Amino acid sequence: MTGIAIVGGGLGGLTLARVLHTRGIASTVYELDASPIARDQGGTLDLHEESGQRALADAGLTGQFRAIAREEGEALRILDRDGVVRFEETAEASGGTRPEVDRGALKRILVESLPAGVVRWGTKVTAAAAGRLTLGTGEVVEADLIVGADGAWSKVRPLLSPAVPVYSGLSFVEAHLSDVDEKHPAAAALVGSGSMFALAGGKGLIAQRTSGGRIRVYAAVKNEDPDEVTGLADRARLLDVFGDFDAGLRALVEDSDEELIPRPIHALPVGHRWDRVPGVTLLGDAAHVMSPFAGEGANLAMLDATELALALAAHDDVESALAAYEAALFPRAEEAARDSAFNLEACFRPDAPAAMVDQMLAHTAHS
Repeated sequence: MTGIAIVGGGLGGLTLARVLHTRGIASTVYELDASPIARDQGGTLDLHEESGQRALADAGLTGQFRAIAREEGEALRILDRDGVVRFEETAEASGGTRPEVDRGALKRILVESLPAGVVRWGTKVTAAAAGRLTLGTGEVVEADLIVGADGAWSKVRPLLSPAVPVYSGLSFVEAHLSDVDEKHPAAAALVGSGSMFALAGGKGLIAQRTSGGRIRVYAAVKNEDPDEVTGLADRARLLDVFGDFDAGLRALVEDSDEELIPRPIHALPVGHRWDRVPGVTLLGDAAHVMSPFAGEGANLAMLDATELALALAAHDDVESALAAYEAALFPRAEEAARDSAFNLEACFRPDAPAAMVDQMLAHTAHS
């Protein structure tokens, strides 16, 4: 099989290229970023055994993953607005099945696993059509298969579906704290070694401990207009929104050491799918972008990638492979998107964090 063009060099696109490579199938990844470290790669994520970890096993990268995984990152704390711990689970108690890994470190091992030249960095795709990509240089690339791994605002998706992501009604404002053990010991103690959720009445402060002594904070606010989140990137205004939260929680924003970054949360309709179009398919956020409240985004992207690669390796023709891949993709993505939408609403109910606490207690009782 020849001529596989992957649009997007995120975790999904890179996993697809790597698993294809291990099966002797060539591909080319077209990525707008000039390099793997051209911009911040995001925070930490927990890789699930049945999806993200399985993809890395298929890619032959389990050893490399274990070297960068942080089992202590599985710890979880849920607080109310007063800073009272309502639920806590240590990393040891969680079972060690979903270790955390920094997105940047995970991307690095994927990039390093690919032969030179597989990823064309700094390459903008300006137009896509079945069998053809147009690049920012004017170059036209022909391919037997085009895979849209280019995220929420995919340029490939319109070849298959008119759907576009819609605003979820929730916005994040991102902040960072660095050298927390030395400069912000109270914040380090509050967040712990993993993740912390402090939720109350339509808003919340969500914090993740990452490697390098850093904490990444997401101030979450429900609002009707996604444009309003830009104004919330003003520190004083954001602190006013969280004026009824404990001072120690507010310090996660007040003491943050970088510019605040607004991030409206968008999602495709639950159950998004398309009719088979020859020579084109999607994976990851391009296929099923959802809110982060199911913890499935990166995991699903990597699972999509490995299942697509294995389908291409197992079938003699592209269309049979794509039909098999999409038949499994659609129900899997629909279930995760439904869970994500439900969890978003549960986390920001007026009685929060009650629903999240109940959910975690039920999970621990059955594990």
